[in-house]
Amino acid sequence: MTSAAVSPSAATQPPTRKQVVSWGLWDWGSAAFNAVILTFVFSVYLVQGVAGLDENNKCATADCIESGATYYSLALGVAGLFIALLAPVTGQRADAGGHRKRNLGVWTGLIVLSMLALFFVKDASSYFWIGAALLGIASVFASFAEVSYSAMMRQISTPATIGRVSAFGWSMGYFGGIVLLLISYVGFIAGDGDTRGLFAVTTEGGLNIRIVAVIAAIWFAVSALPVLFAVPETPGLPKEKRVGFFASYRLLFQQIRELWHTDRNSVFFLLASALFRDGLAAVFTLGAVLAVDVYELTAANVLIFGIAANVVSAIGALTAGRFDDRVGPKKVIIVSLAGLVVTALILLFVSGPTMFWIFGLVLTLFVGPAQSSARTFLARVSPVGREGQMFGLYTTTGRAVSFLAPLLFSAFSAIGGTRYGILGIALVLLAGLVAMLFVKPAVDKSLTSAT
Repeated sequence: MTSAAVSPSAATQPPTRKQVVSWGLWDWGSAAFNAVILTFVFSVYLVQGVAGLDENNKCATADCIESGATYYSLALGVAGLFIALLAPVTGQRADAGGHRKRNLGVWTGLIVLSMLALFFVKDASSYFWIGAALLGIASVFASFAEVSYSAMMRQISTPATIGRVSAFGWSMGYFGGIVLLLISYVGFIAGDGDTRGLFAVTTEGGLNIRIVAVIAAIWFAVSALPVLFAVPETPGLPKEKRVGFFASYRLLFQQIRELWHTDRNSVFFLLASALFRDGLAAVFTLGAVLAVDVYELTAANVLIFGIAANVVSAIGALTAGRFDDRVGPKKVIIVSLAGLVVTALILLFVSGPTMFWIFGLVLTLFVGPAQSSARTFLARVSPVGREGQMFGLYTTTGRAVSFLAPLLFSAFSAIGGTRYGILGIALVLLAGLVAMLFVKPAVDKSLTSAT
């Protein structure tokens, strides 16, 4: 394949520890959106506190919470469509223009602005669509930012350290989520009265949660600054060789065809990873439902379990990062997926909070390594100078099957109850595992010359 940009390694100095730490701090900060806003705090407030109320702060219908969840999912689904259509071209244009870092700064800034705007979403139903739209828009920007961020991995690592560097980033994200969730819970959420948390913030108008959104936005903004100063920009193509926005799609399809003919293994990996990443996402997004409905955890204990799960996932990612560099990412992914399938099947047959704590944490131990090594695998096989485009395709293929695990979870739950939804997640993970067996081990393309 024709290289889309000058090799970063040819234009930059060897990566420094400062650059690696600065890069990892962006992951630390992004947990403010992923964990606090999108998963554990603001999304719950939007569905239960905003969609569940009418203008008089009363539940308008018996199923108001379920309707809120449906419409919120719809907003994220529309956002996912935009991500699938735009992510590859966004990454490709950043590669060609030599502005990955600039794009990362722009997308991060737009995420932060969206998070700040959440402060105006009060707990009345008339604010629901504003909140859902803001979360959907921020999700689009977050996916674009993740493309540019992941594409920078070769700039802050070597073929011998890329596994550890990727694992460091993932673990920073987990630890950042832990710290900010604790601050949010202790400072603004804990308690049952009209004022909550250590700072005794009123719950009127959802003020305590809206303040959490502002703190999360500031947290992300500050954490994202170091990478913008410490990591150099990559060179791009000469201006006369760049193409316009719509022409980028024609170039994209041409390059996909070339990729199929010249490196079919990378295409197989994109498809296999789309399957198992959908299963990994379901572990977190549907795990809370299982914890409450099947294993009888309270809402407060679910949040505490989420914090513990982040700790275990971070430890797993850091540990597996060293194996990634020694034995390759494929073996780490396969072992992790096998561990996930076996543990999920054990959870199918056990009951009670204690069993969920034990095997739920074992399950999360394998999540971090699978996520981190999947990113490493793609970084290794990406043609030099095309990392942004490849991670854009990575995002798009993931979105293409993102319905699979939730659909199977719902189907098995309808047949045998919520507990049997675990089978749906396990089947998707197993499908990804089987597909990965047919993918050849990653050969780092930065060690070969671009043609």
